[in-house]
Amino acid sequence: MSDTTTLRTVVAEALGSAVTDLRRVAGGDLNDAYAARLADGRVVFVKTSADAAQGTYAAEAAGLRWIASAAGAPAVPEVLGVIDPPGRDGEPRLLALSWVEPGRLSSAGAETLGQGLAALHRAGAPGYCVSPPGAASGLRIGPLELPAGSPATWAEAYGTLRLQPLAHRAASSGALPPDGLAAVERVCERLPELAGPAEPPARLHGDLWSGNVLANTDGMPYLIDPAAYGGHREIDLAMLRLFGGPGERCFSAYAEAFPLADGHEERVELWQLFPLLVHAVLFGAGYGERVAAIARRYAG
Repeated sequence: MSDTTTLRTVVAEALGSAVTDLRRVAGGDLNDAYAARLADGRVVFVKTSADAAQGTYAAEAAGLRWIASAAGAPAVPEVLGVIDPPGRDGEPRLLALSWVEPGRLSSAGAETLGQGLAALHRAGAPGYCVSPPGAASGLRIGPLELPAGSPATWAEAYGTLRLQPLAHRAASSGALPPDGLAAVERVCERLPELAGPAEPPARLHGDLWSGNVLANTDGMPYLIDPAAYGGHREIDLAMLRLFGGPGERCFSAYAEAFPLADGHEERVELWQLFPLLVHAVLFGAGYGERVAAIARRYAG
């Protein structure tokens, strides 16, 4: 959002205090992000985008609250304000959160993260691919919206509500080669045998790459930018390994608190197909080639 005067006004109205300073900060690929200092002394994080689809920030806020409601889960920023109207009418969409002064994840923080993720997953969900209370059904990741549903098994949910919609979209844009699409389809057919032992739906962060783990100045973890839903707990852990994770101390602490089923090591790339397909749709064929290579291995 380029009109910072409008943004200052909207933030002040939402939070009940004038904005005395507003500066841009890092906020990912899809949003403009700001640190806003308020007249009452608070510093808050504000994210906004001129292209944000209706429901995007409401879903993120619902996910943060869902995570926060799980006893023992990692900390999340407090939701201070959400403006996500169904119609534009010239009003910006934004999410305002408590500010977390960034630091570096410590060894103790990595262990706390693993233990906290175990607690989050144990908190459970009403069903596979079910959204948090207060969020619209379906899953929104940036500009992408995936279909809603509550299949009886994780294999069905992962295939029909996650892999197939994204694979077809990636193939139609040329980001996934035809043989890659065929391999993903074959993986979906084989999911009942590939997905491992049945487990109840876990409460997932849903977009848990390392960039969405923020450490504070004490080295303790905060989870940000969730795309939360009910699913298989291994998918959060697999994504956390995808782009450089927090280290083995985190995963060891998780396994001690909530042991994983046999064969989980062999399923890591199976679960990574989902975030890689998201990246293929959003960012192009380089990720599509990686999807195709992994899918061929699991296609049998």
